[in-house]
Amino acid sequence: MRRVTDRLAGKVAVVVGAGQTPGATIGNGRATSMLFAREGASVVCVDRHGDSAAETVRMVAGEGGTAYAVTADITREDDCRRIAAESVERFGRIDVLHNNVGIGAGDNSAVKLSEDNWRRIVDTNLTGMWLTCKHVLPVMREQQVGAVVNVSSLAAIAATPLFAYKVTKAAVNAMTQQLAISNARHGIRVNAIMPGLMDTPMAVDAPAAALGVDREDYASRRAAMVPLGHRQGTAWDVAYAALYLASDEAGFVTGALLPVDGGQGVNVG
Repeated sequence: MRRVTDRLAGKVAVVVGAGQTPGATIGNGRATSMLFAREGASVVCVDRHGDSAAETVRMVAGEGGTAYAVTADITREDDCRRIAAESVERFGRIDVLHNNVGIGAGDNSAVKLSEDNWRRIVDTNLTGMWLTCKHVLPVMREQQVGAVVNVSSLAAIAATPLFAYKVTKAAVNAMTQQLAISNARHGIRVNAIMPGLMDTPMAVDAPAAALGVDREDYASRRAAMVPLGHRQGTAWDVAYAALYLASDEAGFVTGALLPVDGGQGVNVG
């Protein structure tokens, strides 16, 4: 097992969205789960697809790490309550909550988006993230310490044709800052990551298949839009940003919205 600095040694991390859709690369949640475990954390791998969460656990265990799978749908409050309860029952505490859930399938412009798709995207991207925080924060408050990392998107501040996705990610940023200020007195830090164009299964393989285009051509077109090296980021770029925010190294950082975007955000405005 690769472990360099034990930056999360002794910590318990809940990673929501720890599975992934099938594809040629690794997804953000799986990469983050593996990196957290490499750095010494015991990881609770949460996903609505139990088989995918279990696969992440097997990959962590294959490197000598500690992980536990929980099948849950974060749009259901009872499931979010159970995530917190099972984590505490198994490991005794929760030091890190990493919210890595976001969907955009079925999204469209404001005038073409269906109400059903709007509600589904809002429930998943925003309501679900609030519900996981709602039930994990009391655990962290009792401990008087904890770190929450929400995965937002550069779309929160940049133009995109995906109306509901943008609105929900902008709301995630606002929620992150509100949670940061309201939980600071409890020793809890709350930050967000805003990934740009990433080469992950959800961002590349799934839309390429839906559009009926070649995956590599689709990936190349995305890469050409990135200022830094004309390449997309990877899930590991998001995972290392999450590692910093989850670790004690970021002990004086809260309410931050960290772009991981190869410089695309610099072009905004």
